[in-house]
Amino acid sequence: MTEPSEQPQNSTPQPDAVVLDAKGLRALAHPVRVQLVGLLRKHGPSTATRLAERLGVNSGTASYHLRQLGAAGLVEEDTERGNARERWWRSVHQRTWFNDQELVEREPEATLAYLQSVAATHTSRTQQALNELQTMPRVWRDTFDMSDWPLRITPEEASALYEELRAVMSRYRQDTPGAAAQAPEGAERFSVITHLLPEPDAPATLTDTNAGTNAGTDTDAGADTDTDTDTERP
Repeated sequence: MTEPSEQPQNSTPQPDAVVLDAKGLRALAHPVRVQLVGLLRKHGPSTATRLAERLGVNSGTASYHLRQLGAAGLVEEDTERGNARERWWRSVHQRTWFNDQELVEREPEATLAYLQSVAATHTSRTQQALNELQTMPRVWRDTFDMSDWPLRITPEEASALYEELRAVMSRYRQDTPGAAAQAPEGAERFSVITHLLPEPDAPATLTDTNAGTNAGTDTDAGADTDTDTDTERP
C-alpha cells in the first residue's frame, strides 16, 4: 500500500515501512501532508512546485509541509536531483505502520486527525476513479468494483479476516516508483482500498420477513454503465 494505514496489533511491519511514533503521528495529522507522502511514494521524487500543482495548493504551502515531514523523518531531500534553485524531495519509506495502542491513547486528537486525513484521501481516490470510469478502457472498466459485506463476527475473527486479506494482497506485485520497469506488459497501477469497520452497537438483524425486503440481494447500482456495483444489505 502506498497510503498510510492503521494495522492490527498482531501484524508485523514490512521492511519498507515506517512505524509511527508520536512525532511522526503529529506530523501526519494533516490532510496535505498525508497526500504529499502518498504522491512521493506513488510517483517518486518531486519538487514542492510540482506537488503543489497536483494538490491544488500554492508552492509555499507544499514547501512548508514538506519541511515538517522532513523534520519527522518521513521525507528527505533528494540531493542528487536538487540544485540551488529547486529542492527535490523523496519519501523515506513506502508504507506507514500504525498499531501502537498506547500511542493512540496518548495522542487521541492527532490519531483522529491522521485517520480522518487517510479516509479523506481514500474518498478522493475513489471519486477520481468514478470520474474517469466512462473514458477508461473497457478491459479495465470491467475490473472496477465497489462492494460491502455486512458481517457478524467476533474481534478474534475480525483480526483473522484482516490477516487473510493481507495474505491475499501480498501475493500480488506491489506498486512502487521502480516497479513499472519489471512489470509485465499490460500492467497498470491498481488500487485496493480496505476498510474494516466495527459497529459494536449495531442491533442484531431483524428476523421479521416484513423488515428488510431486499435482504440478501445484489443491487446493480451501475445499470447505465459497464460496471457492476454489488451491495449486499442485511
